[in-house]
Amino acid sequence: MTDILGDMRRTHHCGDLDEDLVEKDVVLMGWVQKRRDHGGVIFIDFRDRTGLAQIVFNPEENPIVHEKAHGIRSEFVLGIKGKVVHRPADMVNGKMKTGKIEVMVSDLKILNEAQTPPFLIEETVDVNESIRLKNRHIDLRRPNLQRNLIARHKAGLAIRNYLNEIGFLDIETPFLTKSTPEGARDYLVPSRVNPGHFYALPQSPQLFKQLLMMSGFDRYYQIVRCFRDEDLRADRQPEFTQVDLEMSFVGEEDVMAAGEGLVAAVFKAILGIELKLPFDRLLFDDAMDRYGLDKPDLRFDMELKDVSSIVKGSGFKVFADVVNKGGMVKALNAKGCMDFSRKDIDDLTGFVAIYRARGLAWIKVRENEWQSPIAKFFTDDEKKALADKIQMEPGDLVFFVADQPKVVNESLGNLRNHLAAKLGMINKDEYRFLWVTHFPLFEYDDTNKRLQSPHHPFTAPSEEDYDKIDTDPLAVKSRAYDLVLNGTEIGGGSIRIHNKDLQIKILKSLGLEKQDYEEKFGFLLSALESGAPPHGGMAFGFDRLMMILCGQPSIRDVIAFPKTQKASCLLTDAPSSVSRDQLEELSLRLKIIEE
Repeated sequence: MTDILGDMRRTHHCGDLDEDLVEKDVVLMGWVQKRRDHGGVIFIDFRDRTGLAQIVFNPEENPIVHEKAHGIRSEFVLGIKGKVVHRPADMVNGKMKTGKIEVMVSDLKILNEAQTPPFLIEETVDVNESIRLKNRHIDLRRPNLQRNLIARHKAGLAIRNYLNEIGFLDIETPFLTKSTPEGARDYLVPSRVNPGHFYALPQSPQLFKQLLMMSGFDRYYQIVRCFRDEDLRADRQPEFTQVDLEMSFVGEEDVMAAGEGLVAAVFKAILGIELKLPFDRLLFDDAMDRYGLDKPDLRFDMELKDVSSIVKGSGFKVFADVVNKGGMVKALNAKGCMDFSRKDIDDLTGFVAIYRARGLAWIKVRENEWQSPIAKFFTDDEKKALADKIQMEPGDLVFFVADQPKVVNESLGNLRNHLAAKLGMINKDEYRFLWVTHFPLFEYDDTNKRLQSPHHPFTAPSEEDYDKIDTDPLAVKSRAYDLVLNGTEIGGGSIRIHNKDLQIKILKSLGLEKQDYEEKFGFLLSALESGAPPHGGMAFGFDRLMMILCGQPSIRDVIAFPKTQKASCLLTDAPSSVSRDQLEELSLRLKIIEE
């Protein structure tokens, strides 16, 4: 079979050409970005993954090759041979890395022709995302997406180098495993050789990495694909990548220090930024009290203030009744926003309704009075107390939400972020890291009327709270920690339970009977009796981290072949139907349940 390239073998990449190569012959392979015919001389912006180079077809240099170049169009795949020369002084392109030189082509091979692409291969394109995803192989030719994936590669390399240097081992764990539904829904895989039985794709390697600690591999890591069948949004995918690590004979500070070093290595490799370590710490209770969310953005001020004790005896019945029924009232001071219109306030009222707030009270602070429908209900003493607590000054606009703590915190916490973005308070070039620690070990699930684990049921409780597990479980703190960057959770973990009796106690507290926990977690409980060391670890959301590092609004822009918000791949049309023969091989019969 004839070699289509013949004696033409690539010697350089487009983006690597420089003045040191002037008067030297090079061979380039790539795609036609743009073609321009200037009175006979043909100029082409030639592209590969390293960047652009200008190649020139001059009839005086080689009329046969020049004639052949007339048929070239956008996205044709070419191989060219030529000499690197300086561009004329008036044609130097200062915006282009290779803008001082060009390649005078002496030989050309059209390796493949191309249909006109459905959109321009440029940095930004004004085209519907569904069209981009349907043609993802073309979309990935755009420079910004190529930079994102190259940065992802470099970040993965930095992570591996860092963890290898401090003694971690890269160990793979199974993709086909047992379904232990305690978090999101599992993706299930039917077994052909075990009819009626199913594997689950792992939501994380949690149990296997704990088992590795019990096997004596005291420092494990893995950059691993995970799968969760959950509702999607800009920072979620049904299959995603996490940087997973686990350590034996450690406490919280040991794991957090390893995590900080990992993040610092990535920031140095990708952005050239030296992060200041250690990162700030904040207790979960303090985060909720001051910011309403367990992942606060610290790039701007504006804290929530609990005014329940001030308003519980006030004449404003809405506030007083909520507090006296066990709820709370919090305030958020939008400094200098007194000039917000009534429409602005109505829009913000609609915003907090997303988080189930039933209303948004407000006060505009003028020089000598408060302008508000609720101002008349407060005494002078109550007004002074509110003004002192909330630090109210002329020109301010103060918002209040009264409800159960979860609603108050979620609505005002998200309103805080919304207002900061609206008011331009966020420095997008700043990176603020924060460890949030001492999460509750349990939370109450109103739907199922039982306790559940905010993280997972293998998280160790704080030792000083052991005696509260049976008597006051919602007061028990955990040895969990999350790493937050600019208001986004990028990682989290905990010290694990390494004692069988304590693990069973936690599982029972979550409502599992002996038959249930033996069936789901019997292998783990058995391993805990085999000499399990104290251990802990964490996992980073690699896609989310790359989204922030690359300055992208969605993780779909840092993943090569992402799914849509309906968990479908527009490029391959997955998921798709399968044949009856395939179903019969799996001992399955398809029945669609109409809702």
